[in-house]
Amino acid sequence: MQVPICGFDAKNAILCPQCEAKLEAGQLTKADVDASIKIAKLAKTNSEIDKFTLFSCREVAGEFVLYLAKSDIETIRKSRTLYRTLQGEFPGKIWIVESEANDRKFIEDLFFPTKILSINVVWVPGGIQKTKIIVSGKWTSRFPIDVNKVTNIVKQLRELDVVIEFEEGQRR
Repeated sequence: MQVPICGFDAKNAILCPQCEAKLEAGQLTKADVDASIKIAKLAKTNSEIDKFTLFSCREVAGEFVLYLAKSDIETIRKSRTLYRTLQGEFPGKIWIVESEANDRKFIEDLFFPTKILSINVVWVPGGIQKTKIIVSGKWTSRFPIDVNKVTNIVKQLRELDVVIEFEEGQRR
């Protein structure tokens, strides 16, 4: 298991002077520390989680975006039980994204398992750049992903203004 803080710190839920200095300097966030401790706790009883590499964690309005290795994301997506185990440790919803993802892959990871048809940059009057996302299917009240939360996460973490539309009728 690899996490942003020292493995010893994660397992004992106490920061060493080096990790404390990184936190104070802004190299680590409180979300990084909290997620590292939670994942280390789960890794004690789950061998799959013990193999994970957590690169970082960002908190956006009570939601947690976990940046993991691609192989870890594939493991989580194959097992709903593993996802629920991780989700159970966090007070807000977790979003799993690839650590090395470009903007397109980042957005696709947030929308998983929904298919993204296209992601385009458009210019609106006033010289403002927006990212237009077209999602497969149509929006219903039972749509599994809160598009407002996705919009907020992309805005906060990637500094992109997004417009989300659905293939069969506009939603936002």
